[in-house]
Amino acid sequence: QVQLVESGGGLVQPGGALRLSCEASGSIYSINSMGWYRQAPGMQRELIASINSGGSTYYVDSVKGRFTISRDSVESTVYLQMNSLKPEDTAVYYCHTNVNPTYYYAMDYWGRGTLVTVSS
Repeated sequence: QVQLVESGGGLVQPGGALRLSCEASGSIYSINSMGWYRQAPGMQRELIASINSGGSTYYVDSVKGRFTISRDSVESTVYLQMNSLKPEDTAVYYCHTNVNPTYYYAMDYWGRGTLVTVSS
């Protein structure tokens, strides 16, 4: 019922920048939060940045000062600006949202992921 479409991944050199985007669509009563997870090869998926309905943001320590999460004016699209990229940032990045499809309940949805490779 809710779809997340990600874009912006690719190959970038260390020190470079990339911006990911994720658009939510479908039957959405309210968006409680949107965020980005990543999963590096051989590693568990981890939350790296999120923003809730009040605009509060969270960043994992490893990306603080380098990554910025933001929303568009209608809060249906979330962006992740990634600066000063490091090889250890290489991962599949997944968009995530917690939404109320209706007034009565909340659900989690995931995008299919976009690959970010940081390499010289």
